[in-house]
Formats: sequence, structure tokens, C-alpha cells
Amino acid sequence: MQASRYAHITGWGAYVPPRCVTNAELSQLVPTSDAWIRERTGIETRHIADDEDHTSTMAIKAGRKALQTANLDPGRLGLVICATSTPDYLMPNTASLIQDGLGATHAAAFDLNTACSGFVYALSVAASMLRSGAYDSALVIGAESMSRVMDWTDRTTCVLFGDGAGAVVLQASERPGGVLSFRLGSDGSGGDVLTVGMGTRNPITPEGLARGEGPFMKMAGREVYRFATRIVDKVTREVVEDAELEIDDIDLIIPHQANIRILAKAAKQLGIPIERIYSNLDRYGNTSAASVPLALVEAIQEDRIHAGDHVVMVGFGGGLTWGATLVEWTYDPADREWSLWQRGLQGARFGLAGVKSFAHRAERGVRFWEIRMRRRARRRKKAEENGADKAATNGQLKD
Repeated sequence: MQASRYAHITGWGAYVPPRCVTNAELSQLVPTSDAWIRERTGIETRHIADDEDHTSTMAIKAGRKALQTANLDPGRLGLVICATSTPDYLMPNTASLIQDGLGATHAAAFDLNTACSGFVYALSVAASMLRSGAYDSALVIGAESMSRVMDWTDRTTCVLFGDGAGAVVLQASERPGGVLSFRLGSDGSGGDVLTVGMGTRNPITPEGLARGEGPFMKMAGREVYRFATRIVDKVTREVVEDAELEIDDIDLIIPHQANIRILAKAAKQLGIPIERIYSNLDRYGNTSAASVPLALVEAIQEDRIHAGDHVVMVGFGGGLTWGATLVEWTYDPADREWSLWQRGLQGARFGLAGVKSFAHRAERGVRFWEIRMRRRARRRKKAEENGADKAATNGQLKD
């Protein structure tokens, strides 16, 4: 009889761009104020990517930290999933860029887009694949460059969002624990509530840009609020019940960081103190798919999570989509501190990863050059043969 497999979180890491933008700075761009933003959202600052930071580069930095925490060689990584709604390109997928940047040469890689629910979805997918035996390890990342799809003249949206990335490493084990349950959901009838106008239905055209129509976010804030306050309570209770636990058994809830009023309402509906719902919304704003892993990493750093704890992560957002996953934490964060020798080895691994990436590019270049040379040689030979045949035919005609 095959032993049961479990998917455990063994590593974690986060990255945010260095540029921190305050409410006061935004009040110089749009008609708003620090007090207005704080009272309605709970946001005080957010981090904004500069020209050097992109969704993939932020994800690589967060992913590298997660692999270092897990002390996992990127060459042994089986799967990379990037949850994002702001990819570097429509094609190639951002996860493949991350896979190359980390030197995870044997890993499959794909993106997953369910907006702000993305990380919870990706974590659930990865856990299922590990438990099935398809893979032994996975890197799950939530990364967003929300500032790139903001209309910076629209105060209803531009004050809410920020950029960043968070990541976790999942590893399969026969040890019970890890991801115990998850629930995912979608209601496409609410797809128009939260949109970014980019794709085949709303292509970017010179005429549209001239009219001020760009790939910007549009949001019906009140409808999102009503949806969120209903769904957080519902999906949290479902995922706890699926794990055969009670709400009182949950040590910490880490929800998508959208609005402090949503979090307060969730605490009231669940009948728990607000302290059991973690929030770093004031420092980062809404980072979409990155918000749950960013909050998770900060909760660990603040000593809010310990071995044996039950943690629920909840996402909700565009689609409309929602999801929750319940994790039994099995690795104490204090056990993830490595010696100088181990850290040196980790650094060497990532240095080697860069060399491997360069070597693969060089090898591909050489193969392409060889193919071109062979094609030229075949064309030259064919031309010579055609020339010889033509000369022979002309000679016959003269005779």
C-alpha cells in the first residue's frame, strides 16, 4: 500500500521595490489626502517598482530567498508556478523567466491568473500535484507590478495598489501536516467588476490611446467590498470544516490585503479578535496576488507563526474568484536558520545557476549558427548542381 504524501511549506521569501510612496505624495497627483486614504482603506504607504524592477525580477528575488530558507538546490526543483495578473509579457510566461533566472533547469513552469486570489489558487494546485506524486517540490510565487496598470489620474484606484513579490517552497513528505484543505471558487458573472483592459477583446490601439484608453485597471469599489465581506467568512468556514477543525483551532488568518474594513468585518463575522487576522496593509497597500505571501513572510518574521500552528490563507478578487487554504505549520522558522558554510553553498548554487543559464543560451546560439551554415551549404551545393546541369544542357544543345 502506497504511503500518504503531504505538501509542506519549507521555505519562504519576499521582495518589495525600495521606492516607498506615501499618501502625502499621492495627494500631489490626485485630489485626495492622507486622512481620506487612511480612514477608508487603512493604507499609509506602498512600494512602487522603478525601471529596473519587473514582475519576473521581483519574483526571482523572492524565490531565491525562499529556496535559501528551504536550503533547496534550484536544480532539484520540480515545478515553478507564478500567480500574477501583471506578467512581463503575454508570451513567454513569467514563470519560465523565473525558472531561468533561478537556474531551475529541470523545473516545469507556468503562470496562473486569478487576480488577487492567485497565490491561494497556485498553492492549492502545487500541493495537489505534490500529493499526487507528480512532483516532489514546487516554488509558488505571487508577484505583481500593479503600478504599471494604474491610471494615475484616478484616485479611486491609484491610491490602493502597490508592487512586490512573495514566495514559498513546497516539498512532499510522508510526514503528516502541511496543506490540509483548500476551497476554490469563481463567479464569472462579476467579471466586469474588476478589470484591466488588455487582451484580444480590448486590444491596445493608437486610436484608443489617443482617446485616453489604456491598459488601466477599472474597479467598481462598492461591489468588490460587498463581495469580499461575504466571501471571506464563507470560504474560511468551509476550509476549516473540510480539515475537520473549528474556527477556535485556527491560530492565524492571513487574508488578501485589500481594505482594513473588510478585515475588520471578517473578524466580526467569524467571531474572533481582530488580532488573529494578520495585516500589513498599512505598509504595502493592495499587491494583488503578492499580498498573501508578503503577509505570510512578515508574519513569520514577526514570530506570529510556530510549528504546530494552523494557518488559513484567504484570497478574493477579479474574476470574480476566491479561495482559501488551511496549512498545519510543521517547520519551526527557527529551524530554517543555516550556518555560514550552508549559506556559502547556497550562494555558490545560485552563481552556478547563472552560469548554466548563460551556457544554455550560448549552446542554443551555436546550434542556430550550425543550422544556418548547413542550410547555406545545402543551398550552395544545390546551386552548383543546378549550374552544372544547366551547363551540360547548353553543351548538348550546341552539339
